[in-house]
Amino acid sequence: MTPLLLHLRRYFLTGLLVITPIWGTYLILKTLLRTLDGIVGDALQRHLAFYLPGFGIVVLVALILLVGLVATNFLGRELVRLWEELLHRVPIVRNIYSVMKSIVDAISLQQKAQFNRVVLVEFPQKGSYSIAFVTGELDEIRRVTAERVLNVYVPTALNPTSGYLIFVPEEKVMPLSMSVEDGMKVIISGGFYAPGSAAKPSPADAGRAPGRP
Repeated sequence: MTPLLLHLRRYFLTGLLVITPIWGTYLILKTLLRTLDGIVGDALQRHLAFYLPGFGIVVLVALILLVGLVATNFLGRELVRLWEELLHRVPIVRNIYSVMKSIVDAISLQQKAQFNRVVLVEFPQKGSYSIAFVTGELDEIRRVTAERVLNVYVPTALNPTSGYLIFVPEEKVMPLSMSVEDGMKVIISGGFYAPGSAAKPSPADAGRAPGRP
């Protein structure tokens, strides 16, 4: 392949990588706004003498804010809890609701307080590494193993709501400098997302002479 074709190929791929997420975001937002406006807007048009396009979205946003306001107080939290208990009693509905709620929680990181920090562990085999999250410690396991063992959750790529809970000795857990949010973004993106902070050199790299592999 000639140098000109190589440059054209590189430019094309670079342009494609830039345009694809922008165009995809536009299509998703366009579809979402039209759908939301259609759901609320159709009902408003039947009861109002006049209707402005997009007004349904405004009403929907106001409704979401109202629900959020109610759900943040004690009475609202109890109502949400009772509603979730009711949904969990319906066989098919509880499965759908549980999956959707887990995905939303993972993406919004509402439960990130459960993750103490981001680490690197050898998983699923020696010589292979996975990004994981420390979730705590269990005293019973620590007594059985006679060493400090950490609870480590290894999420699966693209869908962090599923994964593996493993127990790793503290000395075999390698801490990372990225935040929990960045770690979750790396998992959800399948490794395409790269945290903006500069990576700190590993101990092996720190002792390596410049210019040597």
